Amino acid sequence: MSSDVVRVVYRKYDGAAHRDYPARRLTEDDLGTWLGVARGTRSVYHGRPSVEQIPFVLLVPHGAWWTGMFNPPPRTSEVYCDIATPARWEGDTVHLVDLDLDVVRRRGTGAVELRDEDEFAEHRRRFGYPDELVAHAEAAARWLFDALGDGTEPFATAYRKWLALVV
Repeated sequence: MSSDVVRVVYRKYDGAAHRDYPARRLTEDDLGTWLGVARGTRSVYHGRPSVEQIPFVLLVPHGAWWTGMFNPPPRTSEVYCDIATPARWEGDTVHLVDLDLDVVRRRGTGAVELRDEDEFAEHRRRFGYPDELVAHAEAAARWLFDALGDGTEPFATAYRKWLALVV
């Protein structure tokens, strides 16, 4: 039986800690597992203790090379997707490897941005990302760039009911 609390652990490719926080399991559907993070949640970011100031919902899709973070105002990113390895679940902990690239949709303007290509290129060299990993990461970034711009679900409205539960 799974618990309603999930530990979300992101690492970098070299194993370095990136993010670590508890989240509330909201539901699982054909899109993936939806997790809610309340304001005030204690977390670790880049190895340092932190406290979430703005609540959000995280979608951990089934077998995909990304995660989606859905944010309320005043956060300027309405949707923030991390390119990451497919989720590996161990009980109530989900493990992900952050692969640097991010695809973001801005609140208000709807502008979609691909971010951190320089960090991806640097880490590809430094950590020796395999060609297959690079291909998956780049394909996920291209798909997300289009999906965030054209209203593909879950980026149009599917996330709103879950976000309403954590705001």
